[in-house]
Amino acid sequence: MKGWIKNFRKFIFDPSEDVQDRLFILLTVIALTGLLVAVFAGFAFGENLVSLLMTLGSFFIYAAIVFTGYKMHKIRTCANILGVVLVYIFFPAVYFTSGGIYGGSPLWFVFAVIYVGMILRGKFRIFCLASEFLITYLCYYLQYHHLVIIIPHSFAEFYSDSLGSFLIVSVMIIILVSFQTYVYRRENDRTRAQKEEIDSLSKAQNQFFSSMSHEIRTPINTIIGLNEMILREEISDEVEEDARNVQAASKMLLNLINDILDLSKIRSGQMKLTLSPYSPAEMIADVVGMIQVRADEKKLEFRVGIPPALPATLLGDEVRIKQILINILNNAVKYTEKGHIGLSVECRTNDDKAELIFSISDSGMGIKKENIPYLFTAFRRVDEEKNKHIEGTGLGLSIVKQFTDLMNGKITVNSVYQQGTTFVVQIPQEVIRGEASTDMDILRIKNEQKHSSYSKSFEAPDAKVLIVDDTAANIMVVKKLLRSTLVKIDSASSGQEALKKTLESEYDVILMDHLMPNMDGIECMHLIRQQTGGLCKRAKIVALTANAGREDRELYEREGFDGYMIKPVNGKALEAELIRLLPQELVTVTDKGEIDNDEGSLWVQTHERKKPVMITMTSLADLPRELIQTFQIGVIPVKIETKQGIFRDGVDLDTDAILSYLEDTGGQVQIRPISTMDFERFFVENLQYANNIIHLSPSGRVADLSYKNAQEAKKALENVYIFDTEKISTAQGIMAIEAARLAGNGEGVEEILKRLEQMKDEISTSFVVGTMDNLIQSGQLKRSMEHIIKAFMIRPMLKMNRGRTRVAGVFLGSKERAWRNYIRLSLLNAKTIDDSMLFITHVGLDRRELEFIREEVLKRVEFKKIYVQKASPGIAVNVGKGTFGLLFRRIKKSQ
Repeated sequence: MKGWIKNFRKFIFDPSEDVQDRLFILLTVIALTGLLVAVFAGFAFGENLVSLLMTLGSFFIYAAIVFTGYKMHKIRTCANILGVVLVYIFFPAVYFTSGGIYGGSPLWFVFAVIYVGMILRGKFRIFCLASEFLITYLCYYLQYHHLVIIIPHSFAEFYSDSLGSFLIVSVMIIILVSFQTYVYRRENDRTRAQKEEIDSLSKAQNQFFSSMSHEIRTPINTIIGLNEMILREEISDEVEEDARNVQAASKMLLNLINDILDLSKIRSGQMKLTLSPYSPAEMIADVVGMIQVRADEKKLEFRVGIPPALPATLLGDEVRIKQILINILNNAVKYTEKGHIGLSVECRTNDDKAELIFSISDSGMGIKKENIPYLFTAFRRVDEEKNKHIEGTGLGLSIVKQFTDLMNGKITVNSVYQQGTTFVVQIPQEVIRGEASTDMDILRIKNEQKHSSYSKSFEAPDAKVLIVDDTAANIMVVKKLLRSTLVKIDSASSGQEALKKTLESEYDVILMDHLMPNMDGIECMHLIRQQTGGLCKRAKIVALTANAGREDRELYEREGFDGYMIKPVNGKALEAELIRLLPQELVTVTDKGEIDNDEGSLWVQTHERKKPVMITMTSLADLPRELIQTFQIGVIPVKIETKQGIFRDGVDLDTDAILSYLEDTGGQVQIRPISTMDFERFFVENLQYANNIIHLSPSGRVADLSYKNAQEAKKALENVYIFDTEKISTAQGIMAIEAARLAGNGEGVEEILKRLEQMKDEISTSFVVGTMDNLIQSGQLKRSMEHIIKAFMIRPMLKMNRGRTRVAGVFLGSKERAWRNYIRLSLLNAKTIDDSMLFITHVGLDRRELEFIREEVLKRVEFKKIYVQKASPGIAVNVGKGTFGLLFRRIKKSQ
């Protein structure tokens, strides 16, 4: 017994066990105890024998089910079985054998609701709760109307049963609620402890990353600095190539450190944007200059597309935007073995707001559809087996995504496996100065960044600089980088030594390391400023440190440093800082040397602005070519299969040719769905000219019109939206025209899609059919309709609504009479018709017939523009010769 109680306590208070399972076991023990108490109390108070036997039997059944479930580790199944037994059997039986409402049963019904609500789960819990309420209602109803026999209680039994049930149920509820409160309190304590542990680990991690960054930057400073000195010398081509490789590897390592540090800050919520004015033209030139070297190494063509004008100055975090672009462009270079990479830039301005849009494309291996959802996951690299030889940690795109989100931007990816990838990054900025930039000579700026021969930027032989650093290698690097400037350089390896030197000599600038033993750089800086008898109280003091965080910059500014430079230090940046801080009378600025004009493989063009949204459709939209060209709508042709081969609708085959083929040979013609691969190629091609594509598909309910394949192709292309127009023929074309008009007016994707959804109920889509054979063959009409139509020699009017084709009317008599009635019926309620445009789309009608239709139309509605359009071969195959339709838009009252 003791062992059983021990196991019971262990299970109930074990936080690793499921809360509802623990509640169930606790409830079981309470319920079994309550049933035993009820049996003894009933016996003591003279309860009827049937009721006592029911209660006792329930005890043994309950105990058997629970014991079996516990032994077999089927607690959840056991709980569900008991729920059914209690709701459907036990409590109704107790109700009818224990006086009904004149007993303790109502309280047990309450207990049943509590049991189901706390123990069961999911849809089964909802089902059991609904059943419990229904059964309770039925019990009350049956007793009220005397439809069943209730074993009554005496007056004394009623009181004793009610009181006993109240006490038992109350105790059970109190224990349950107390236990659940205890569990939740324990969980809250555990959660709080875990949060404190996570915070502590996060602080330790951040401290580790910061320390690691500082420690690694110190030797990298030596490597990069001394390597720069090598590149300044007259050296052989082989040595220069080796030095450049060392420089590239060092910077790669430095970028990796920055990525890890940035990811740590983002996750801990410490990452903040540093907003400052910057020139977008210069920023783009900087990025191009950095990437061009790597592109040249792999012999890749680098295509840069820039707008004819950019705002002169924007407000934003230039460093983070550069980091985004460089990360994506570096990936483009890494995953492209041959071909090209590209950077296309756009800027849309509205008053003092601007949106920078960067499209980064490549002709590389592309990304599999199934890998795209994991693209921005940290430390995960897609298609790892294939890309195992490619360097990188998988951090870059994760940081790109988080930086973009931090700037309230958006990043999307369009990729077709083995065909290349395009990233589109949209970042909102503020306009400081909106005048158009005229200096966008990327080649010139890029070549300025390219190494030819080192040329010092200034000389200051009378200037004195003190370097304070506990690492001799760092002092050596700075001395060598400044050697050609003729500045007099002194050094100190500790804060104490620096204080001694500032008592003896006057220095114009002091380059101060931060983390030094015994006395750190901040303390040393303050003591120099306050030093009694010191000669450097007014000297400019610069923090030259490996601490690279934003909080570090803020710390140095707050403490009063005059400047802040990060190790590894760049020679040009160091010279620029000294030009800024040294007394101007001591500085002589020199020429910067000649510029290398080798353009390499960089291809720059001032391009036309990409369309924000492009509208595309299939050739089944039946629009005149002039409208397609006017509204710049992209068209992908469906394919038509005959015995002679497969032809592209409207490209290889026109309507007259397909009708002639059908009449002459009686051969079978089939529309083939546009394949997923064809859609992918079509979308990728058009994404070169637009940031987003809205593809208007013919009704997805019409057989073989490729809606599903378009949806499948879209999975690899985030900037493509597939819209089911639920229309065919020119009705779809009318929607395409409206969508293209909205896109031309600057409306976004969401607004256009919302308008298209409204238009589904506005466009009248109907046809009067010449022959039914084609429609029946294509499945648009049931074959049972064929015999009725032919027997009565009728001409049906077909109408499409929400993708379904139905017979909306029938016309008897001559062809002209049928057409006249169709026109009259179609143009009813002329006041609701948009008279700006009407399409008469037909299959195989001659000039005389079309003129007749035109005259009949104008008698009823004076349309400003009427387009007479041959249906595409794909539509003609379905509806047959002699068919025509009137397609137009009706105006809703709200419009």
